[in-house]
Amino acid sequence: MTHLKKGYIQVYTGNGKGKTTAALGLALRAAGRGMKVYIGQFMKGQEYGELEAVNKYLSQWITMEQYGTPKFVVGKPSEEDVRLAHEGLERARKAMLSAEFDIIILDEVNVSIYLKTLELSEVLEFIKEKPENVELILTGRYAPQEIIDAADLVTEMREIKHYYTKGVIAREGIEK
Repeated sequence: MTHLKKGYIQVYTGNGKGKTTAALGLALRAAGRGMKVYIGQFMKGQEYGELEAVNKYLSQWITMEQYGTPKFVVGKPSEEDVRLAHEGLERARKAMLSAEFDIIILDEVNVSIYLKTLELSEVLEFIKEKPENVELILTGRYAPQEIIDAADLVTEMREIKHYYTKGVIAREGIEK
């Protein structure tokens, strides 16, 4: 049973840091109001702090699943990468149509389209199936214009300065 009368489509994209973080902040805010959130993380199979936090403390309100392998996709994706992305989109579709969740987050789905583990047409079809009372969030760099056009709200994170350029790797609790 959802809390929303009208759900919108939000996109967080761009080369700057903070797309997943913005979506997770929205999930945390919703959980604080008793809403149920489903997060499907495409292209991710690594251990991230948010996955541990959800499983330890927030699983009553937030369900989070990963649809990726522990290694980053570089170049052409493997058959396994493609299979996991398709399985993930189907799991997210079932969650969205279940009437159990108020918010569905497709984390890094834009990158999945860009790397061709999912086709743009599949994600556009998913968007068309969104029930009226479900909020849908799509994150990741390289949001195609068609996804932007389908959205009600689009935020582009723009990198101005980043410590990665000085050799700082992803830090536990901050970036992972």
